Amino acid sequence: MSDELKKLAAKAAMQEVRSGMRIGLGTGSTAKHFVDFLGAEVANGFECICVPTSEVTAAQARSLNIPLTTLDEIDTLDVTVDGADEIDGNRYLIKGGGGALLREKIVAAASKKMIVIADTSKMVDSLGAFPLPIEVNKFGLGATTNLVKKIMATFGAQGGLVLRKRMGGETFVTDGGHFIMDASFGRISDAKALSNALLDVPGVVQHGLFLDICSAAYLASPDGVVAIGDTV
Repeated sequence: MSDELKKLAAKAAMQEVRSGMRIGLGTGSTAKHFVDFLGAEVANGFECICVPTSEVTAAQARSLNIPLTTLDEIDTLDVTVDGADEIDGNRYLIKGGGGALLREKIVAAASKKMIVIADTSKMVDSLGAFPLPIEVNKFGLGATTNLVKKIMATFGAQGGLVLRKRMGGETFVTDGGHFIMDASFGRISDAKALSNALLDVPGVVQHGLFLDICSAAYLASPDGVVAIGDTV
């Protein structure tokens, strides 16, 4: 996805926000552009209070003087704008490529509306070509890995399971202090059943299947932006 398409999708989503709103701020390269646009509006007098989904997004928002709070201070949000790694016709998502899926899901679930911004290449007939991120507790990693592998076999996964590493080779650790495993399914035939199976594993904290959460999406292409779902 070119940077210009990311900006196009992010700009289109700005029509979903109004002064005075409580806004969830997503994580990732596309969401970063939305935060930039929002910061420019704040500089011009736009009023909002925001909850970031990662420490990286929080730092960006502070640098733009965007007022921040937490879900301890306010328990609901008007809207969350975030990216996605895949989106299907049901507006089911795979998220977590940036490693912030737990906080992203908590913030999205606390929102009256979740808006996805992406380019049209992220629209798929069936989820699963993008490896599914699974956030896991560090304790009992071997046991958790074995149970997840059994679930992958049950659901006909076409690829393997890897523990996410950083560029330098060290294990990736989330803002919440967890590890992430990336599961290559190829195609996910029953997303809801898979979601339930993974959440039944004691060591799984959360996974990157976002089901029945996304209200609408703005998908950018060289020909313009396509809006799907419950847009304004």
